Amino acid sequence: MKGRNKVNSTLKYDLVVIGGGPAGMAAALEAKNNGVEKIIILERAETLGGILEQCIHTGFGLHYFGEELSGPEYAHRFIELVEQTDIEVKTDTMVISISKDRIVTAVNKEDGFIQINATAIILAMGCRERPRGALDISGSRASGVMTAGAAQKFVNIDGYMPGKKIVILGSGDIGLIMARRMTLEGAEVKMVCELMPYSGGLTRNIVQCLDDFGIPLKLSCTVIEVHGNERVEGITIAQVDKNRNIIEGTQEFVECDTLLLSVGLIPENELSKQIGIDMDGITSGPVVNEMRETSLSGVFACGNVLQVHDLVDYVTKESQIAGLGAAKFIANGGSADAKYAFTKGINGVRYIVPQRVNINSTEEIKLYFRVGDVYKNSKVVVSVGDEVLYEKRKQKLAPGEMENVTLTVEMLGKIKENDEIIVAIKER
Repeated sequence: MKGRNKVNSTLKYDLVVIGGGPAGMAAALEAKNNGVEKIIILERAETLGGILEQCIHTGFGLHYFGEELSGPEYAHRFIELVEQTDIEVKTDTMVISISKDRIVTAVNKEDGFIQINATAIILAMGCRERPRGALDISGSRASGVMTAGAAQKFVNIDGYMPGKKIVILGSGDIGLIMARRMTLEGAEVKMVCELMPYSGGLTRNIVQCLDDFGIPLKLSCTVIEVHGNERVEGITIAQVDKNRNIIEGTQEFVECDTLLLSVGLIPENELSKQIGIDMDGITSGPVVNEMRETSLSGVFACGNVLQVHDLVDYVTKESQIAGLGAAKFIANGGSADAKYAFTKGINGVRYIVPQRVNINSTEEIKLYFRVGDVYKNSKVVVSVGDEVLYEKRKQKLAPGEMENVTLTVEMLGKIKENDEIIVAIKER
C-alpha cells in the first residue's frame, strides 16, 4: 500500500485518522477529496476494513452503493480507493495517547515509538461488545460463553464451530445474524432471549434471521444462570417484569453447550476520555457539532465511536461529514462566525447527534436520533420554544432503527443562539 512504513515522528501531518475501518477510510478519503494533502491512517489491526472483514453476510451498501454487498466487499471498495491515493497507512499500530495540542503517540513493531504532530485528528476507533462481566449472570466460568462477535470470527475467519446447541442472549443485529449463521452451519439455535419487551435489531434481521428459520424470539426474558463446569451444559432463563426484575416461577432450564452474548456495543472512547473531550452519557460517544467536531478544537469523531449505527452506509455518510469538517478546519482554522444552538430529545427520544448545531450554517443539517421504546402511529415533532419547525407522521418507530430529521437553512434562520432544538415523539 502506498506510503507504508514512511512515518517520521519529526514530520507534521495535516490529518491523522485513528482507525482504518469503514469510518476512518471514508473520512480520510473525503478529506483528501477536499484538498487535504498529508493524511495518515493509523489502524491497530493487521489490515484495513475493521469489523467488516468478518461480516461475510450480505446487506451492506444498499443505501450508499445502491446494491447489496457482503462486509468484505464493502470494505474492499474503500480499501481500493485509499490505495489509489497518497494517503499513508500504518496497520498493526496502536495509538496510546493524544495530547490537547494534537500530538498523537503510537507504537508498532516496525517503528517502535511514534509521535505525530497533527493539524486535525479524526477519531474513528469503532466499538466493542459488552462482555459477560458486565452482566448479572451467576454460574461457573465454563467454556462456551462468548460474545456473538467472537463466535462470528471463529466461524467466518478461523473456520471453527463454537458449539452445536446454541442459546443467544440479546437481540441486537449481530446476535440475530449469528442465529442464522450458526443454523446454516448445522447448529441448533434453541432461542434468542431479549431482556427488553422489544428487539434491539433491525426488523429485516428479525424476519430474515429468525422468522425464516423458525428460531423463537423470547422477549422480556433473560439468562439468570449458566450450568456446567468445564463446558456449558445448559442455562436457566426467566421472564422479567416491566422493571426488569425476575418473575418468580418462570424459571426454565434449557440444555445447550454454547451461550452467545449480543447485549450491546460500547464505543471505544478511552482516547477521547483521556484528553478530556465532553462525552454524551447516553451514546457513550463525544459531544459534537454538525461537522462532527468535538469539544476539543480540531478533533473530530465519526462512526461507531460517536454513536452505534445499525447500517454501515450511515457510518460512511457520517464519516464523510467529519472528513469535510476536518478539511475545512485545516484550511481556515474553523468557522469564526459559528453560533450554536443545542439539541434535546424528549418524549421518547433517547439521544440526538449532533448535540449542537451552527445556526449560521449555509447548508441543511441532519439530526440523527433513536427512540427508547416502540411507537406506532405517532409523529416526530421538531420545535424551538412554542414554534414547530417540522413534523412528520411515522407508522412505527423502534429502538433498533436510527431515525433522522433535516433542519433546512430556512429553519436554521428561525433559531437563535443558545436555543434548545427539541425533538419529541407525539401521538397522532
